[in-house]
Amino acid sequence: MRSQRQLKVGEALRHALSGLFQRGDIPWPKGFVVPMITISEVTMSPDLRNATVYFLAMGGEGGDATQRVLSKIAGFFRHELAHAVKLRYVPNLVFEADTSLEYADNIERILSDPIVSKDLEMDENISLDPEEDI
Repeated sequence: MRSQRQLKVGEALRHALSGLFQRGDIPWPKGFVVPMITISEVTMSPDLRNATVYFLAMGGEGGDATQRVLSKIAGFFRHELAHAVKLRYVPNLVFEADTSLEYADNIERILSDPIVSKDLEMDENISLDPEEDI
């Protein structure tokens, strides 16, 4: 379980990083097709020295290529975060593609499977109140 401090610092970093992407002040490599990037979450280590930045990339290069580029320019983000967020230490940044949408789609696909739908309908017909079964 994350502490209140971890959550607060993670949200401050997410907000600052989102502002950087919104302004477009990022030194992208030449030839890189820049996708629209959304920072969905930033999780902090207990000592606040490491941060994992989860992002969604829409359009442009694929998620793996975007992750590699973001990792290469992580120093730029740390420098900007040092000015934007008041922390004793600016955490090391690790960029990870956010797979929560794919996970949700997979759950939706499983639940819409006819066999699972049939089981769900059977469960709705079964009473959960023990007094009704008597």
